[in-house]
Amino acid sequence: MGEAENGGRAASQLEAGAPLSGYADWNARAIYALAFLSLISAFNYLDRSILGLALPLIKTEMHVSDTVLGLVSGLAFAAFYSLLGLPIAWLADRWNRRNIIAIGFAFWSVMTALTGLVANIWQLAATRFLMGAGEACGLAPSNSMLADLFRRASRPLALAILGAANSLAFIAFFPVLGWIGELYGWRQMFVAAGIPGTVLALIFVLTVKEPVRGAHEDQPQRFEPESLLGTIRFLAGSRAFLLIALGAMFMGANVYAASTWSAAFLMRVHGLSLAEIASSIGPLRGILGGAGILLGGLLTDRLGRRDARWRLGVPAIACLLVAPAEALFLLGDTTMLWATGFALTSLFTLLHQAPVFAVAMSVAKVRMRAVAISILVLFASLLGQVIGPLLVGFLNDRLQPLVGDIAVRYSLLVIAGCALAAGLSFWAAMRFLEADIRRTADT
Repeated sequence: MGEAENGGRAASQLEAGAPLSGYADWNARAIYALAFLSLISAFNYLDRSILGLALPLIKTEMHVSDTVLGLVSGLAFAAFYSLLGLPIAWLADRWNRRNIIAIGFAFWSVMTALTGLVANIWQLAATRFLMGAGEACGLAPSNSMLADLFRRASRPLALAILGAANSLAFIAFFPVLGWIGELYGWRQMFVAAGIPGTVLALIFVLTVKEPVRGAHEDQPQRFEPESLLGTIRFLAGSRAFLLIALGAMFMGANVYAASTWSAAFLMRVHGLSLAEIASSIGPLRGILGGAGILLGGLLTDRLGRRDARWRLGVPAIACLLVAPAEALFLLGDTTMLWATGFALTSLFTLLHQAPVFAVAMSVAKVRMRAVAISILVLFASLLGQVIGPLLVGFLNDRLQPLVGDIAVRYSLLVIAGCALAAGLSFWAAMRFLEADIRRTADT
């Protein structure tokens, strides 16, 4: 690294008030911000996911088909979440990200609570639309904030901790909500999940500061904002980013279909009750999912220092392992077989997320990071979340006359193919990663 590059890095860090030691980014301020953003992420995932827990009860009460439930759970949420995510992320690359997150957190929490008051399927769809609008303020700005709190070498681990917060929803919150749903009904689950967010949003504003942009860059860059069209054009010029977005779409279909229909699968095929799923299966997925996310961050952090291509090699291998694990979970007849498959899918399914987000921000300029993440979310949610739950619901209705309630077992096999396609996409992106990182630093 030349003198000019060293000078640019030092100036950037001194401007942010950060010392130059190797672990200076793991300071009290950064750790507190990471912890609070992780808590918000847990509520983000919880509030969107409890619909899957309540679907069987909603189906019984509202007398709707699985196809309609797939539309409500997928399209109604994903449309606003994905489409609004892009302009919100563009705003986050220019304005105070902390405030955007707080406003969105309070709004989606209110919409979650209001879901418990709906009278019909149309009102349920409306609250899902609006919840998606609020949750669009969470993921991309949070990732962008962490990119300015942690160095590039530390980001996979920091983002893995953020991603592992989803496990908190399964481990701590799902059993409580399942107990509430079992005793008081599915409506009270949504009310109980939504109320805490409004208070936490206020505490977040009062205790977390907006970080300086570009505070931990290895090389000097221009930090001026780009137009939205210019940002999209720049990212579209990265072959690694395009392949990552394709892989994100396939894994989005896998994750959202599994989240929506796994409870129905366990009830219909294996006869588990709502309380059993919420109190045992949910926490198990949370523990193993969190372990997988942290494992992905640690492996990527260690191997990526030796060869940057491992930043995509780790998530690629994880996705390729998901495919046979999903098949074992869905087709295993004995408890030992399907439980083993379930454990393996829980461990590997989200392992890719933190490394992929870190790579996406490494091939984007400083003022493009939120938009880069929002584009991945757009592919994963608008395409993946719509295609996954809806396709499984459609196949359920087509296969049900032939095989009865166990149709969901065969419909869900499509998500194994999605994981395979995602792994191949991430593996192909490895070829272009180093060149695209250099491209970002040179422009």
